Formats: sequence, C-alpha cells, structure tokens
Amino acid sequence: MGVESNIAGRIRRLPEGTINRIAAGEVVERPASAVKELVENALDAGATRIEIATSNGGADLILVEDDGVGMAPGELRLAVERHATSKLPETDGADDLSQIATLGFRGEALPSIGAVGRLAIASRTADGEAHEIRVAAGDVRGPAPFPLLGPGQSGTRVEVRELFFATPARLKFLKSVRSEDLATLDVVKRLAMARPDVAFTLSLDGRRILQLEVEGDLFGGRLKRLAKIMGREFGDNAVRIQAERDGVRISGFAGLPTYNRANAAMQFLIVNGRPVRDRLLLGAVRGAYADFLAHDRHPALALFLDCDPAFVDVNVHPAKTEVRFRDAGLVRGLIVSSLKAALHEAGHRASTTVSADALSALRPQMTPYAQDSYRHVPQGLADTVREYHAPLFSPDAPQVASARVEQITDAPHTEHLPLGVARAQLHENYIVAQTAEGIVIVDQHAAHERIVYERMKMALGNGGAARQPLLIPEIVSLDPAEVDRIAARAEEFAELGLVVEPFGPDAVMVRQTPALLGQIDAAALLRDLADELCETGAATSLKERLDHVAATLACHTSVRSGRRLTSNEMNALLREMEATPHSGQCNHGRPTYVELKLTDIERLFGRR
Repeated sequence: MGVESNIAGRIRRLPEGTINRIAAGEVVERPASAVKELVENALDAGATRIEIATSNGGADLILVEDDGVGMAPGELRLAVERHATSKLPETDGADDLSQIATLGFRGEALPSIGAVGRLAIASRTADGEAHEIRVAAGDVRGPAPFPLLGPGQSGTRVEVRELFFATPARLKFLKSVRSEDLATLDVVKRLAMARPDVAFTLSLDGRRILQLEVEGDLFGGRLKRLAKIMGREFGDNAVRIQAERDGVRISGFAGLPTYNRANAAMQFLIVNGRPVRDRLLLGAVRGAYADFLAHDRHPALALFLDCDPAFVDVNVHPAKTEVRFRDAGLVRGLIVSSLKAALHEAGHRASTTVSADALSALRPQMTPYAQDSYRHVPQGLADTVREYHAPLFSPDAPQVASARVEQITDAPHTEHLPLGVARAQLHENYIVAQTAEGIVIVDQHAAHERIVYERMKMALGNGGAARQPLLIPEIVSLDPAEVDRIAARAEEFAELGLVVEPFGPDAVMVRQTPALLGQIDAAALLRDLADELCETGAATSLKERLDHVAATLACHTSVRSGRRLTSNEMNALLREMEATPHSGQCNHGRPTYVELKLTDIERLFGRR
C-alpha cells in the first residue's frame, strides 16, 4: 500500500487572478471588512456625508455613497489596480511609511473587492464629467460615461454585488445575516465616533438603522456623537478625559464605575482617527479601574489618542485594525493616569442610572383592585395618576420593618451640602438623608468600606508597603529575558514591598515580600509579573493583590450592616463620603448611595 506524498510540485509563478484572490482573503474577510475599506476611502476623500446600505448581510449588496472630491477617469482605472494609491506621502522622492496621515495607504482594498465580487465605481470631480468602471472577478470594464451624477456634484458611488461569488468557498464561512449586519453596524459606529464632523447613515435590507447628523464644535460634538452611538445614558454618566505627555495627547470620555457592563464591548480606542482593537487598551483600562470594579465587570469608554504619525506603526496588520507604538509604556501610563485623574475628580458622584433604577422599582404594575378604582375617573386624569401609582400594600412586601427617625432640627448649612443631613436609619443599614433638592439613601457598610479602603491606599502610597524579610531568600528560575524585565522594574516592586535582585543570568532572588500578602508563593508571583511585563509592558498583578488584600481588610473593618448609628455618626459618615474620592461606589463597582430628586418624588405621587 503506497503512501500519498505531500511534497509540493515545482516552483511556478501564480496567475494574477489567483494572486488577487489570495490577497483579498486577507483584506476582505467578510462583508463588514469591505464596508470598512469603502467608508475609509470616503473619509480620506474629504466626504462630509456618507450613506451606506447592505442587503442579505452584505453578501448580495454593499452600497457606499459620499460627497468627497471624486476621481477623474484616469484615476478610476488606477484605483482598481493593486498597490495604486494617492495616500502615501513621498519624502525626497521615496515613499514614507512613517508619516501616514490617512486611513488607507496600501492600494489593496478596491482590487481585492473586485477580485472576489462584482464591483462598480461611479465618480465625478467638481469640474469634470461622471464616469463608471466595473470589475468582476478581476475583469475590468471601462471607465465609461455615467449619467446619474448631476453637474457640479462631486463624489463617489461604490456598489458591490455578489461578494465572494468568485470564491464560493468563502461564502460557506459567513455567519448568519444578523451576525454580519451586527459586524457592519459595529464598523460604521467605530468610524463615526472619530468623525463627528461627518454625517453617516446606515440601512440594512431597506431599514434605516443608523442616522447621525453632523455635530457642532469638535469636543462638544464628540460627546453628542458618542451618546448617540453608545447610548444617552453613557453621555449622562461619562467623565471627560484630557491629558498630554511627551507629544502624545489623549482625550475622550469614560463611564463612571457604577455605569459598568458585563463585557468589554463598550471600550473603544481611536488612534489618529483610526479605530483599532488593541490589548494595550484593555490592560490599561483594567489597571485604571482595578480599585472600583469586580473582575467580571467592565467600564464603558471611548478614548482618542493623537500623536506624531512616526510614533505609531499602522502597517502591522492587513486590515489595519492593530497598531504598534514606539513607546507602549508611555501610552499605557498616559491612559491609566488620565483615567484615574478623571475618576478622582468625579469625587463621590455615582451614575444617574442608579436613581433611575430606583425610580423604576417604585413603579410596579398596578393590582386589579387599583385598576378598578380608576374606572370613574376622567380619562386624562386617570392616565396621569395610573402612570405614577404604586400600591401601598403588596402580598410580596415584607411586613416587618425596622426604622429610627431622627428628630428634625434646623440645619440649612448641612442640607445644602451634597449628601445633606441624616434624618433616619432603616433596617440598621440604610441612612436616609435630606438634601436641598431631595433625599439620599446610603448603604452605610458599602460607603464606610470605600472610605477605609481609600485610607489604606493613601497609607501605602505615602510610606510604601510594609515588608517581611524571608528567613531564607527564595531563588526563582526564569528565562534570561524575564530576569532582565524583572530587574528593570526592581525599584517599583520594592515600593510595593517586593525586594528582588538578579541571581545569575536565569534566576531571581526574592529577599522580602509584602507583609499584607502574608505567606505567598513567590515563584508563582514572579512568573505572573514576568508574563505581564512581556504582554503589556507593565506589571499590575502585585498591585492588584495588594489592593485585593486592602479591600478585604476594609470590608472586615468597616461599619457592619445591622449596627445602629447615632445621628452624629451618620452625619460624620456623610461628611467623610463627600471628602473621599470615589465614595460613590464600593470596591466592586456597586453604588454606595441613591439620590432621588424632589421632582422625581413628586412625580411618583402625581404632583407633577
């Protein structure tokens, strides 16, 4: 029985059509990839309005129209040839890959799309006539006059039909229509985030899914655009980010810790106007929010990083979705410090969704008896009252309550403070305070836990972490490269209580460990730190462990639920919350207080 040979045949040159289809597999992975390339071309052409439409997830039709500068007939012919581009700058007669200021630059998108689908491009410059060129599976026809674009109208209309008809095997790997539509929507949203000065519309199978008009001033317009894309609640619960270091500028908005999500899908990074997916962002955001969120919760944010094009390499991925920074440590440090500074300025602020959820809980469905009671009320009045009615008694409501009401005294100087004056304690856990504009309900244990935790962090920062010397120093074997990474950060580790030094080319000696951690596996800790330094350029696991211990100690040494507090103790806690950064959420991202405005309370009772 013979053995089938897997030895390749003789070397030969591939046909041009095969080369194009192979290249298309890298650039046009799915319909959303084609949409991304076409919209980027429109933005690079100076468009102020871009309309996108797809059918059957983009497999049957992709249509992108813009009002950019357009192309002359000769440019149309060049545009569908591989590696023909108008976007790569020249320096001293040579192409300069270090100064790329456009979204596209390789000249691969249009020929790749034309190699696997039926491509039609109609374009007109402001002072020329409209022409169209067609490409089907690499076969080019035209350009020829095109009558649909009117005089004086510049722009380009790109139509792609039967994507992947020339590579039927690729069609089998497409996901459901809904999945492809969601991918296209995500691509358009990311591009629209970076350009609030451009109007976008997206239609899927004839249904208008997204319509974004041009916004006003750049920064104010950016938040408006983000709120329309990420949701109005994000706009209401975001803090501004603005920082600069060594020529690298970062701006944008980040959600309050109490406005968190179950995954990282609402985290966006735009570098020089280019939406990218970068694990550097994920690591930096995790580090910045480590004090505020549980490990299974994620913040929502959109960050815009601007720098010299020479500082970032955008030519590391065929789809241009990844970048590489010349100094990744600088970028990560800037992201972490700017996020922490913004969250610090937010003080004890909690997200508005907390009070909105509380108000929703106070509007349960009406009982049949309550509905009967409105039968003889005029319809308009009945609708108004029904909207805010909540039954006083419910079979599911607990019948045992514990409350202590403080004697009301005149304290105008206190009530005008952010968290007001304590008026009652409910169930030995919740403090009810009266403010000038409504009431505040405080979870006494969660609030005090945050206060104690911030004190511990301050102590760690001022004097460094306490150390415990090892009776016998531990030798940890590592790769030479890992030893170098650990040795380069030895001073930082020492501030956190971990004293290490190189022990030959492939080992590290551990002399002291953080006292807060108690008995630890030093070898496992060093390997974790080395892995983090390799992956992200920063080692956060040690600090996270210290923070976790501090959070645990804070939890166990805080005012417990079930403890009765005096009026003075409750008001002292409110004042400490006002003076403590991040006191609006506990160490796990849950709110420490709920604020209800007087107008909201009056609506509950139909007074407004």
